[in-house]
Amino acid sequence: MSERLDMTVTYAVHNALRRELGHVARAVAVHRAGLRRVLRVSPGWGMFQSAMHAHQAAEDEALWPPLRQALVGRPFDLTRLEAIEAEHAALVFLVGALDDGLTDVHIGPDLFGELADGLVTGLDKHLDHEEETVLPLVQAVLSQEQWDLFGRAHARRIEPCAARFLPWLLDGADERTVASVLDQLLPKHAHHVYVRRWRPQYEALDLWGTRDTVAVTRP
Repeated sequence: MSERLDMTVTYAVHNALRRELGHVARAVAVHRAGLRRVLRVSPGWGMFQSAMHAHQAAEDEALWPPLRQALVGRPFDLTRLEAIEAEHAALVFLVGALDDGLTDVHIGPDLFGELADGLVTGLDKHLDHEEETVLPLVQAVLSQEQWDLFGRAHARRIEPCAARFLPWLLDGADERTVASVLDQLLPKHAHHVYVRRWRPQYEALDLWGTRDTVAVTRP
């Protein structure tokens, strides 16, 4: 795929969401009967939701509309975009149902676990689908100005929680990605704040209650 447009931030968000899906999947496997309590008390669940909503809302606001306009007269490609939008809607529903299930005693542990499984599987497939079919269309038909407008919409949505979002986003990222994302989302004079304050504060958090425990993965 041509890299005419710099998609470093988008891929960084996708990779961060995949990383967090791993934590959700492990929580389902290890704590299925008590999954409701695990998600309710884990800061990682709230951060995951916030990042997912911010990313998808920015796409809905500033990426899909210009892409849809650019694809007029290309019905097959428009159908591909509509499939992505349908997946968005299904994922929003799943996250909402899980949130409701945190406090709704009528949603039993088995159903709650099924919803969490559905989110893990559905979001992972959605991210792959978006990268394989829709982002190449964005590269091919959108202008730099249109892509920059999406970038600004994304930045506006994360700005209120940048102190937590940026370290979360860049957790485990390589140095090149870190430098590129910071350059795009944070003024140069503020990079030292990320390094000296935000990242250490983030690293002190136990997002999923896994400190001092043995990691257990799916068989």
